[in-house]
Amino acid sequence: MKKNLQRLDLIFKNEHDSEAILKKTFGRTDDDVINDLISSGLKGRGGAGFPTGLKWKLAAETQSDEKFVICNADEGEPGTFKDREILSSVPHKVLSGMAVCAKIIGAKKGYIYLRSEYNFLKPQLLRVIDEFHDLFDSLNLDFRVEIFMGSGAYICGEESALFESMEGKRGEPRNKPPFPTDSGYKNKPTVINNVETLAHTYSILKYGADKFKDLGIQDSRGSKVFSVSGDTPAPGIYELEFGMSLQKFVDDFGDGDSKAVQVGGASGFCVPRKRFNKTVIGYQGKLRGTSLPTGGSMMIFNSSRSMYNVLHNYLDFFVEESCGQCTPCRVGTQQLLLGIQAVKKGEQPSSYLNKLLDLAEAMRVTAKCGLGQSVANSFSSIVENFKEEMIY
Repeated sequence: MKKNLQRLDLIFKNEHDSEAILKKTFGRTDDDVINDLISSGLKGRGGAGFPTGLKWKLAAETQSDEKFVICNADEGEPGTFKDREILSSVPHKVLSGMAVCAKIIGAKKGYIYLRSEYNFLKPQLLRVIDEFHDLFDSLNLDFRVEIFMGSGAYICGEESALFESMEGKRGEPRNKPPFPTDSGYKNKPTVINNVETLAHTYSILKYGADKFKDLGIQDSRGSKVFSVSGDTPAPGIYELEFGMSLQKFVDDFGDGDSKAVQVGGASGFCVPRKRFNKTVIGYQGKLRGTSLPTGGSMMIFNSSRSMYNVLHNYLDFFVEESCGQCTPCRVGTQQLLLGIQAVKKGEQPSSYLNKLLDLAEAMRVTAKCGLGQSVANSFSSIVENFKEEMIY
């Protein structure tokens, strides 16, 4: 039976006043709108946490004959399914955010990069996009949005690999700098935002920066949409405030026997029971204790689960999904998987886990993109906190 859980209702609130919001926003100066976004403290909800207003400001200041706005709806992180629900329930909020961004930076073209498994959303999204094109015309906004279907590659959730994919190339990360606001899609200035990030701009534009900033805590402002799964009596999608302790989260969503929570999907961190009270869900900053950002996935494991099996499953996934471009990720993921198998079978001593931890740290430092670097997050946090389950 589901618990009586309290949740926010900003993202999924049934509001359909995009026309009024866009008219009001277009009547303001671009600087005022950007300052509101910066003041709100909105950061990217894809996991990286880059300030949204600053990203738009940088793209607006870059001189170019062509610019782009891209909504990243790839959502390939295991355990995450919130963007699918946002696009199903409130696509107009996402398109409103894209429209305002386009007006501010001077873009005439926008794309929704849609995960291939979400192809069933395409007909509905195309209908909403057509309606918005009529609205854009009535507001004298020269902006058109298209849907670009992904091909099922996890790596294309990384923004520069996404650009490569859209350009008809193999999905592989680019070197940085340059950054997308200078050279993104087609090497033109590009703002790329996560689905949830764009939907949040709708709330800020409607209700103001202060209301958004009142939610959350310090460097982690606003609300966050979570995909809750695993050993929980209340699986599903919930909008909650940033700044919640992991203990409070487990009290609300756990089954009374939660021994670990995987925060942020396979590329996130596994937090053991002993650290629930010391961990806060939010961006690294002035929060007390350890703060962990999350792309939205919160997987709960109880005492019946083997953390070795959980880690094995993650490594299987990373081995399969590595783009293979850089050696640390391509070879490192395979060696981590072979290594834990060897320890479990008794072919290597338990001390071998220390060498694997060193390898994971080397991957964190040397892998080319954030996805390869993040393999160490789940590996190190599971091995360090559940070492006994890796051995026996």
